[in-house]
Amino acid sequence: MKEAFLTYILTERKLSPLTVEAYRSDLDQWYEFAAAQAHPLEFDPLRATTADLRLWISSLSRNGMSHTSLRRKIQALRAFFKYLVANGKMEQNPALDIPMPKIPKRLPVYIAPEQTAEMLNREDTDARLLNMAQPTGMIAFEALRDALILEIFYCCGLRCSELLTLTDGRVDSLRGELKVHGKRNKERIVPFGPDLCKMIEQYRHLRNSLFLGFTASSSPFFVRADGRPLYRKLIYNIVHRAMQQTPGVNARRMSPHVLRHSFATDMLNSGASLSGVQQLLGHQSLTATQIYTHISFRDLQQNYQQAHPRAQKSKEVKS
Repeated sequence: MKEAFLTYILTERKLSPLTVEAYRSDLDQWYEFAAAQAHPLEFDPLRATTADLRLWISSLSRNGMSHTSLRRKIQALRAFFKYLVANGKMEQNPALDIPMPKIPKRLPVYIAPEQTAEMLNREDTDARLLNMAQPTGMIAFEALRDALILEIFYCCGLRCSELLTLTDGRVDSLRGELKVHGKRNKERIVPFGPDLCKMIEQYRHLRNSLFLGFTASSSPFFVRADGRPLYRKLIYNIVHRAMQQTPGVNARRMSPHVLRHSFATDMLNSGASLSGVQQLLGHQSLTATQIYTHISFRDLQQNYQQAHPRAQKSKEVKS
């Protein structure tokens, strides 16, 4: 039943492989917990009750699991039992009566445009200097690749998983477009400018000279020094290192998603439409994009308080 459900959400509902693996992990944990409560040979998910499911969620909560993780586990249970009901295995979904924990709203972490510019310029300069010193060396290749990864995150607003799945055929430097494979297998077109086009061509030329025969459109666009595809932790380390080395960046998180947040925030602050940013980010709902307008409004408030004479006077009176 479990494997059939996981196959269904991957092939029929088109959920991402990451989501499917997360649901697999959640259901495995619940199976293990539920079997421990009864005799393992007698455990049958079709006989699960709301009380049984509450017992598991309560134990996770007592052990300090975050509300975000608890919500996902409840969502996994709801989806699993919904599948069983739809296929005539059960009469009702026992997970529907488990309330979702409320998550306090947090504004996305982002970095200021001047800090982003300094980080990108420094990485680009380092890559160019190394390229001049050893134009066909692996160190120069990695420096150029890392600089390009940062540029694409900030200039195109990609998720880490989307950058990982970029293939050579999906990066069109002639048209200045990326064909991005997003969540739920949805594809979107993200444009980029001429400077990024030149950088992409430079990287492509160096990569192809180092790894002969690297011309298939289905080949991964970004590779390691041994020609193999990148992995998530490596990308995280590249972004984290670059942010850590940039003066003034003191964000509580230093991850690829911070650059995606910075992309969206800077686009809106520069006058881009909300619906346009929604399409570029690949958000299914406009609500997901609207959170960046709160960041913009907060910036406006801070600018007003720092610059407007009346705001400054009111501060002086209070002090």
